Amino acid sequence: MKITIRTTVESDYRQVWAGFTRDLFDALSPPFPPVRVVRFDGCLRGDVVHLELNFLFFRQNWISQIIDQQELPDEIFFIDQGTRLPFFLSYWHHKHRIIRKGKGTVIADEIHFRTPSRLTDFLLYPLMYAQFAYRIPIYRKYFRK
Repeated sequence: MKITIRTTVESDYRQVWAGFTRDLFDALSPPFPPVRVVRFDGCLRGDVVHLELNFLFFRQNWISQIIDQQELPDEIFFIDQGTRLPFFLSYWHHKHRIIRKGKGTVIADEIHFRTPSRLTDFLLYPLMYAQFAYRIPIYRKYFRK
């Protein structure tokens, strides 16, 4: 399944890139499930992000590795790919694009995910979409001039 969410913010794209820190990562975490950051290396190739998701009666680890990061003339991007995923996911590939648009920036989250079955792909899609749509007002607030 593929999800793409684009958010326009007022800041310059290089300022937005500089703001992709642990503080932003913490701000973007949704209220459920609660997330404990076990490890956050950053957003550069080779970095690792390890999360523990708390589903009240059980916990799940989510470990992703940054497999690519590039700076282009009008865009900076990085890609995290899941290496250890919660039981309900079998594949995770998330491209974070920071695209110059005039004096502002478009932040594009391009997510490809799979679950163990096509049926659960469709059932999980609205929840996954909501988790990333949740970020839109946070990005806008965080990257105000």
